[in-house]
Amino acid sequence: MPRQSRIDTTGGLHHIIARGIERRKIFEDDQDRYDFLENLGLILEQTETTCFAWSLMSNHFHLLLRTGAVPIAAVMRRLLSGHAIRYNRHHHRHGHLFQNRYKSILCQEDCYLLELVRYIHLNPLRAKLVAGMDQLDQYPFSGHGVIIGKHEQPWQNIEKVLLHFGKRSDSARCKYREFV
Repeated sequence: MPRQSRIDTTGGLHHIIARGIERRKIFEDDQDRYDFLENLGLILEQTETTCFAWSLMSNHFHLLLRTGAVPIAAVMRRLLSGHAIRYNRHHHRHGHLFQNRYKSILCQEDCYLLELVRYIHLNPLRAKLVAGMDQLDQYPFSGHGVIIGKHEQPWQNIEKVLLHFGKRSDSARCKYREFV
């Protein structure tokens, strides 16, 4: 029986999760993570896809994306294929890297945007990759540090999130951090 096609529309908000095959690592080292982020930024820019939140774990990742000019399936195909090819070359391996299809949950922006941003950005803390909020602030593989101004990722849309917390960026960042 064929898989059902995903629901996608221009402007749709998607919480995307992709996991390593057999829950194995998809990021062995920081070079894998930085390569993935560089490719993600390039693809988002080329496809006019907006990213509000993201988090890289060792065996999976989360993204919160708004579909742009290109369907989310095409964006994810490029992202996952590109990462698998680079990962396999870098680690001298062959075969599949990702388990099944990525999971894409179409979300209502008004109700869930901030909750999803918080959920995604707290993943490293829940997984004990960082010990507390101060370490999460510094963690370079989550969009949380970008929103509070500790890191830069020009492809991450932080304005939409910060507008929910006020107009002055410093006070909005503080209110966002309290919310998280």
